[in-house]
Amino acid sequence: MARMSVAPTELEQPDIVVEQLTDVPWVTIVWNDPVNLMSYVTYVFQTYFGYSKKKATKLMLDVHHKGRAVVSNGRREEMERDVSAMHGFGLWATLQKDTTSCSNCSTMARPYPPRRPTTRWSRC
Repeated sequence: MARMSVAPTELEQPDIVVEQLTDVPWVTIVWNDPVNLMSYVTYVFQTYFGYSKKKATKLMLDVHHKGRAVVSNGRREEMERDVSAMHGFGLWATLQKDTTSCSNCSTMARPYPPRRPTTRWSRC
C-alpha cells in the first residue's frame, strides 16, 4: 500500500470587508377611509395591537384628521403581517420603509395613499 503524504496548505483569506446592513425598519400605515366608524378603528387598534384606549384613540384621531397614522414598526415580515391583519379588519393599510430613522434614504413617505386597484393593469 502506497503511503500518500498530504502537505498542509494555507488558505489565503481575502481582504474583503463585509458591511453588514441591518434591515431598515418598516412601518405600517393605516389610512383614512369613509367607511369605518371611529369607534371601530379604535377597537381594532386595541384588540390587534394591544394598545390602551388612550393610545388607540390618539392613533384613530390621527387617521381621521391627518389622513393616516403609523400604527406599528419593525421588520418587513412583521409589517406585512400587520397590514394583512388590518385588511382582514376592513381597514386600508400599507407598509413602507421608515425613512425617519435612516438619514441616507432618499425616499420619502407619500403624503397620500396609493390609488386603489383598478380592473385594468397599468405599469405606473
